[in-house]
Amino acid sequence: MSKIALVDDDRNILTSVSMTLEAEGFEVETYNDGQAALDAFNKRMPDMAVLDIKMPRMDGMDLLQRLRQKTAMPVIFLTSKDDEIDEVLGLRMGADDYVKKPFSQRLLVERIRALLRRQEAVVTEEVGDTEETKVMERGDLRMDPLRHAVSWKGKDVSLTVTEFLLLQALAQRPGFVKSRDQLMDVAYDDQVYVDDRTIDSHIKRLRKKMRTADDEFSAIETLYGIGYRYNEE
Repeated sequence: MSKIALVDDDRNILTSVSMTLEAEGFEVETYNDGQAALDAFNKRMPDMAVLDIKMPRMDGMDLLQRLRQKTAMPVIFLTSKDDEIDEVLGLRMGADDYVKKPFSQRLLVERIRALLRRQEAVVTEEVGDTEETKVMERGDLRMDPLRHAVSWKGKDVSLTVTEFLLLQALAQRPGFVKSRDQLMDVAYDDQVYVDDRTIDSHIKRLRKKMRTADDEFSAIETLYGIGYRYNEE
């Protein structure tokens, strides 16, 4: 049973969403501000967090920043209808996805399941020996899907599930272009719609993380209007 942490200062959302998730078989813990959630996470980390952005004491952005210092667990942001800047900033900081309020609880459940399936795919050892599970080395890049481990020039890089899958998809075929639609198919289920900006934000965040290991990292090339390409260095 996957443990989901739901963090929102709206008690109606906490009550209704937690009831829905529990009915779907999840274990749910609720918190009405970021600081309370962080205190609990320091004792036991959940499998996934669903965070509101605007909360008292510690908002979702601050909580995400603290979390990314210690874990790559999937994080979904709940954003207000017009918070486009917050959405982009949240993705750049390391969120895996966002859902706009007011939202369909069925949509939220599907996005939670999609991310958990992807996390299981990159960390489980009970899988066959396929291209997606083999250790992959491309020049200075090394990726171990079974351990969700990435290194560049021998330095470890911590990636979220979505970032890992996007890098893996690009690096599997150096020199070949992946369109944004193809990358969306890698990172999300067919029933989950995301726009181009979401993929672009993930790629920007991915590049930033790789540059923590190497300031001159430039293996991911943007082809404007087409997509992205991994160039083996």
